[in-house]
Amino acid sequence: MQELPAQQRGDAVSSLVYEANARMRDPVYGCVGAISFLQNQVSQLQMQLAVAQAEILCIQMQQRDGGAHHLAAGDDHHPLLDHHQQHQQMVVDAADAAAFLRVVMYL
Repeated sequence: MQELPAQQRGDAVSSLVYEANARMRDPVYGCVGAISFLQNQVSQLQMQLAVAQAEILCIQMQQRDGGAHHLAAGDDHHPLLDHHQQHQQMVVDAADAAAFLRVVMYL
């Protein structure tokens, strides 16, 4: 402790107390077990966030496409062409959502 700068000694003591308490609660893993638990929890929450963001993206795209579909439908409405366009858009939406999830997973 004497080798540490004076401004870091309080933090060092707090760290030692935390580690000692963690070791009493979990004699095998100590604070490493707590850190591992928290890292796992963060990872799970990041996954939930990524899924929620992908769902929001899909809903926004569906709303955008639904509005564009209603605006585009006129006198020269072609159901087969519209179905093909909707299918293509669904493929693009799925690809966008998958790419979004891949990016978020690496953040």
